[in-house]
Amino acid sequence: MTTDHQQALVIGASGGIGSAVIRHLLEEQQFHSVLGISRAATAPPDLAQQPGLRWLACDGSPSAIKASGEQIASEVPQLSHVVICSGILHDAEHGPEKSLEQLDADWMQTVLQANAITPLLWLQAIAGKLARKQDCRIAVLSARVGSITDNQLGGWYSYRASKAALNMLLKTAAVELARRAPGSKLIAFHPGTTDTPLSQPFQARVPSDKLFSADFVARRLLNTMNQARADGTLAYLDWDNKPIDW
Repeated sequence: MTTDHQQALVIGASGGIGSAVIRHLLEEQQFHSVLGISRAATAPPDLAQQPGLRWLACDGSPSAIKASGEQIASEVPQLSHVVICSGILHDAEHGPEKSLEQLDADWMQTVLQANAITPLLWLQAIAGKLARKQDCRIAVLSARVGSITDNQLGGWYSYRASKAALNMLLKTAAVELARRAPGSKLIAFHPGTTDTPLSQPFQARVPSDKLFSADFVARRLLNTMNQARADGTLAYLDWDNKPIDW
């Protein structure tokens, strides 16, 4: 598919999935231009020499996101694909909670900010680029554990809650975009367990055929985006393009 006049935006561009999405957009789908946004000041070495890639550093704070949105509005003529793949599951001191006793209010707020609020601030920042007659596919990394129906195991309080909140925020945004930008399509995408630093501590019990490479996930994500049609709704889909129960 040649997309000479289409431009893509990838947020979380230096992560495993984000960088793989950029490679596929430029190499396989022949996008004319891709803007990568990351906390990192420069693109990873394997992306730095890619023709067509522009890089923008952003620390992820609300003010920085707003400033980045203003820069996008002034420099990017049109967006056809937006991928938001930033998020957090653990850090050096915290991991997914297994019991009520492990809950920490500050950590819960950190996870909610990173996984639910920040993606919506990015959507807010680019909303002005979503014209009524313009086709744009917007995919945000969600997770199956954000499904209330699917939660039969418990645990992972902060991460589950943040992804469930993200899904509700995206659903609400989809209702608004159906009115103001009916050519846009929002997708909450579950990538499966991907071999990236985010899932590294939790891979031991994952069957080898269910631990996906970032390249595999990027290809599946872009295929899902390309097949999606604007219909005024939020799609909650997994890596196999199958719907997930809310």
